[in-house]
Amino acid sequence: MDNNTNKKPNKVNMPKFNLNWLYMIIAMMLLGLYLTNESGTATKNISYDEFQQYVRDGYISKVIGYDDNSVEAYVKPQHVGNVFRQDSSRVGKNPLITTEAPSRESLGNFLQKERDDAHFDGSINYEKKRNYFGAILWQILPFAFLIGFWIFMSRRMSGGGGMGGGGGIFSVGKSKAQLFEKGSPIKITFKDVAGLAEAKQEVEEIVEFLKEPQKYTDLGGKIPKGALLVGPPGTGKTLLAKAVAGEANVPFFSLAGSDFVEMFVGVGASRVRDLFRQAKEKAPCIVFIDEIDAVGRARAKAAAMGGNDERENTLNQLLTEMDGFGSNSGVIILAATNRVDVLDKALLRAGRFDRQIHVDLPDLNERKEVFGVHLRPIKIDNSVDVDLLARQTPGFSGADIANVCNEAALIAARHGKKFVGKQDFLDAVDRIVGGLEKKTKITTEAERRSIAIHEAGHASISWLLEYANPLIKVTIVPRGRALGAAWYLPEERQITTKEQMLDEMCATLGGRAAEDLFLGRISTGAMNDLERVTKQAYGMIAYLGMSEKLPNLCYYNNEEYSFNRPYSEKTAELIDEEVKQMVNEQYERAKKILSENQEGHNRLAQLLIDKEVIFAEDVEHIFGKRPWASRSEEISANKISEELKKAEDAAAKEAVESEKEVKAEEENNVEGGTETGKTKVSAEGTKVSVERPAKE
Repeated sequence: MDNNTNKKPNKVNMPKFNLNWLYMIIAMMLLGLYLTNESGTATKNISYDEFQQYVRDGYISKVIGYDDNSVEAYVKPQHVGNVFRQDSSRVGKNPLITTEAPSRESLGNFLQKERDDAHFDGSINYEKKRNYFGAILWQILPFAFLIGFWIFMSRRMSGGGGMGGGGGIFSVGKSKAQLFEKGSPIKITFKDVAGLAEAKQEVEEIVEFLKEPQKYTDLGGKIPKGALLVGPPGTGKTLLAKAVAGEANVPFFSLAGSDFVEMFVGVGASRVRDLFRQAKEKAPCIVFIDEIDAVGRARAKAAAMGGNDERENTLNQLLTEMDGFGSNSGVIILAATNRVDVLDKALLRAGRFDRQIHVDLPDLNERKEVFGVHLRPIKIDNSVDVDLLARQTPGFSGADIANVCNEAALIAARHGKKFVGKQDFLDAVDRIVGGLEKKTKITTEAERRSIAIHEAGHASISWLLEYANPLIKVTIVPRGRALGAAWYLPEERQITTKEQMLDEMCATLGGRAAEDLFLGRISTGAMNDLERVTKQAYGMIAYLGMSEKLPNLCYYNNEEYSFNRPYSEKTAELIDEEVKQMVNEQYERAKKILSENQEGHNRLAQLLIDKEVIFAEDVEHIFGKRPWASRSEEISANKISEELKKAEDAAAKEAVESEKEVKAEEENNVEGGTETGKTKVSAEGTKVSVERPAKE
């Protein structure tokens, strides 16, 4: 059999349609309409003798003489055929002839003579020569403007290119995803992602599956269809996706959820179809959709809510493409969001997003790793303590830590330093948390005393309560919108008890209690404290069930657009009463603690007035050392003890190995005819010692 029969027929390489051809066709059509317009004017250049003959024959209806001796003459409609002959059908309604007269005077004399002889009955005008270039430009400019406006709008509506660029207005339904293939300029790898060990492991497994699928398919495993990165803003979700793009040796499509949103109906669904069509052509590949909540919000459950039909149609198309009747083998969907609670349940099910990878705020050890990454390009001196910086930044995301490092470098450069020191980092943390110092803000002595008593109240109670957050420093220097501030080291607890929350509430009310107790009046300075306490009290009672009259009940409502409270009016009144009682109890408790420690509080307030900024050491000097260890100190102590234990185990193992070597050496010496004394091997802590007998 002929082998040629198995060959596929060669495809005819049809030329691709280019929008420039369309522009050219439109321009030609406009030009043709202009040239064939009946209202246009046809011209014919003749000699002066012919002109004179046409005047004598009575063919001319109007003559215009110009200052440069040129002449224009309009032909009567009934005599157009006599003048233009075979071209008479395309001359328009106002044909004219042009010629050159010897002079205006001779032209005037000739026309007057012909008028007297009754050969010429038209009009005579004498004008200055017109600017033909301007006239032509005036006629062409509107068409050029229309064509330019068309090109501008088509390019604007195409979004400036993208994967579907170059098609102008006809590419509005094309996907705007950026494609990164092997050899792309992305240099971020998993080594640049500090912390996030569990999330990184999940994502690395997807990349490894694409690189070595045989390892998983041999056991019957299938490639995950999708993974959703969930976490607060700034925790590194997009950074993880960039690392995947840098590590994976497969095509990587990247776009935002808002890229599907457009003013035209049906465009979002069209872009989804085009995206998955391109992805299938490049399979195996990864598609990353950032901020997917822009298109994946839960569809309206009631018609009265007035859902967004266009967004819902786009979501329906996305659901179908991800796991519909068709097959998408080899296309993995990565998506990121910090609003997983608003996403549609159909989008979150297995088969679409098989995995939900939680990217949480970094803990103490992870913050050390993040600082290690962001400190690489910064010139630091020996005073910088990464452990201290990690402890000083609880609740900071990776983006916040990057901002701290950058702000520290800017502060050091502002002061003309060659290296960034420890104090620069501490100032950067204060700048980000509290705002810029306003030392120029004018305050009276009475205001300074009121602020000092308020802040000393916070510091005193937080030092005297077991579960209150440990104090770092207190200042009465205005920062941002605050007239004073107290810095604490929040405990990063996994679970929080009611007693711990009540201690924090009592410490927060310490400022208002100090004003009331020692000044006999209250001020507006406690507004932020009262707001935090009220929210915390409502959360404890309505959500956490920490109330005597409403125990073990949670009234949390997860529905975003629900206007109905999950409890009655009577229960709402009961919640309000419980909140008032809880806050008032802690307020009285704060006043009692301050009354019992009035002398220490007054010394602390006076020290604040004198120094403006005091630290934990100053508070310890007044009230004594706290009898309780903080959670971070306990974790650090446990970590140190674990490291010491590992070192001791290693030392003991080394001692056993050394003892075996010594015994083997003694046996060899005995067999060789030499006798040695006993050798002692001992291990004390992490130190291993070998004692050999002296030679006689």
